[in-house]
Amino acid sequence: MQQRDGKKSLLDGWNSPPNLVTYTRIVLVLIFLWVDIAAGPWGQRSPWMRFAAAMLFIVAASTDKLDGWMARTYNQVTELGKLMDPIADKLLICSALIVASAFGEVPWWVTALFLIREIGITIMRFFVIDTGGKVIAADKAGKYKTLTQCIGLGMLLMPVWALSSDIANPGRVAFSGGGPAFSHIGPGVPVWWFCYYSITDLLIGIALILCLYSGYVYVRNVVRARKTK
Repeated sequence: MQQRDGKKSLLDGWNSPPNLVTYTRIVLVLIFLWVDIAAGPWGQRSPWMRFAAAMLFIVAASTDKLDGWMARTYNQVTELGKLMDPIADKLLICSALIVASAFGEVPWWVTALFLIREIGITIMRFFVIDTGGKVIAADKAGKYKTLTQCIGLGMLLMPVWALSSDIANPGRVAFSGGGPAFSHIGPGVPVWWFCYYSITDLLIGIALILCLYSGYVYVRNVVRARKTK
């Protein structure tokens, strides 16, 4: 499908294999949300469902590389793909962050900053398209942001606390706003819990910095592109 002026329509190539993979990722996001919510905060209701949610998250995040590789390898890069791919990523990341904050696993202010950036950039992408411009693909900072987000949230979703002997007596596993047993490291509490969740928080913090920086870069690139039109 092409426009009369010869430019490709946004819907051109909507049914290409890479785009179908992107649609599949969106469906996986919905399934992930249901399983994650059903598992409860930190997976207290069901560690196995929490583990399943983590696996779904990892699989959905991994398909981002798959559709990108397919698009480049088979020369099937489309304007719709460049638009839908980051939107699918945002749905996955933002939904995971919202549930995590609702469960007290991630501070709301962190999630709020992620959401403001992601929603703002998405609105700007639609504005660029509406005014006749081409979709600007994510830069390296944005890709690193997505990578650290996925690793950090994937680690957060994993119910690693269940590996402790305390899983035999769930009532002994203490949870706090910062994670299982975070606020009272002491006798009988594995030190690796603290180390694991500290690394998780660090990765999410790095992702937040990259998120804000890549957002600035995107806005700058859009402004430059419009000035050169």
